[in-house]
Amino acid sequence: MSRPADPVGAGQSPSPSAGLAAVSTALLAMSRHLEVGDVLKTITASARELLDAEYAALGVPDDHGGFAQFVVDGVSDEQWRAIGPLPRQHGILAAMLHEEKAERLDDVRKDPRFEGWPAAHPDMSDFLGMPIRDGDETLGALFLANKRCPRPGGGCGFTEHDEELLRLLAQHAAIALTNARLYERSRELTIAEERSRLAHELHDAVSQKLFSLRLTAQAATALVDRDPARAKGELQQVALLAAEAADELRAAVVELRPAALEEDGLVHTLRTQIQVLDRAHAARVTFENRGVRALPPAQEEALLRVAQEALHNALRHSGAGRVEVVLERSGQGAVLRIGDDGRGFDPGLVRRAGRHLGLVSMRHRASGVGGRLTVQSAPGEGATIEMEVPGG
Repeated sequence: MSRPADPVGAGQSPSPSAGLAAVSTALLAMSRHLEVGDVLKTITASARELLDAEYAALGVPDDHGGFAQFVVDGVSDEQWRAIGPLPRQHGILAAMLHEEKAERLDDVRKDPRFEGWPAAHPDMSDFLGMPIRDGDETLGALFLANKRCPRPGGGCGFTEHDEELLRLLAQHAAIALTNARLYERSRELTIAEERSRLAHELHDAVSQKLFSLRLTAQAATALVDRDPARAKGELQQVALLAAEAADELRAAVVELRPAALEEDGLVHTLRTQIQVLDRAHAARVTFENRGVRALPPAQEEALLRVAQEALHNALRHSGAGRVEVVLERSGQGAVLRIGDDGRGFDPGLVRRAGRHLGLVSMRHRASGVGGRLTVQSAPGEGATIEMEVPGG
């Protein structure tokens, strides 16, 4: 049964200031992560450390009576493998998921809902469970066992103060977990949009070249006997079209690769991609960095995507012989400039040019990180795309 409220002085609860400091540390740890898996691990480890428990677990339910994810802390990898499959939603675990209240028990093994555990499972006695809820939805549940006790022989158990701390942690865990899920969904949508855009590019560019290559090869076949000289010219055109198709594919592969911004940073990532584009295209593509070291992650990603879009336009649509990319420090922020000597266009034709050249998307990316995008171009005079972001 649930444990009654503790009398004053029972257990070894920390002082209010120490408890709040520990909660603050746990909340900061949770806020540092955006991946759902990392957030789950951090919540579990934070709960175990905050309440000084020997074991902690966090279960996220699926729709089939089991757990979609079940994270443990305090159990070794070897122990976890020996325990076997993930638990089902039954007994105390089910109570945490289907009821809205906490469970604090002196000995979980004596509870009538206790249904045992696998032979390799560590022995547990005192228990504290807390649902993680977002409104009416149960996102998961925290399970803690075996409160550490400085007294010889142990037996402290979890206190009412522990329960309040875990309730506070669970409330913030719900926010961290919801934010992580929203982030992952947003990222999935972004990836889907990028794949769709690349699919269109492959269709418009590579597929057309392959179709032309096929027709030219057929023409060469028809001419090889009656006009060998013309057939030779057609075969040279086949070789040229094949090389162009290969260039288009290589450029697409560069965009398909996820930018390792976290590991390499914007400057290194831009330099690497531009070096590949320079090798893959006939145009000369250069990059210069003027004093930029690191920017906030969201700004670096936005700058990279704008650079990719602008480079794509310059290399595939402008007929440019030279494309220059400059990243320059500007106060606490930075300016990205992509200029080409291509045929240019009229920026005033916003509807046609904006849709065709992705200017709407680039402006959206810039404004999304507090920046601004400017376009300078005229027919026959090349184009310059400039994105400025403030200091972070």
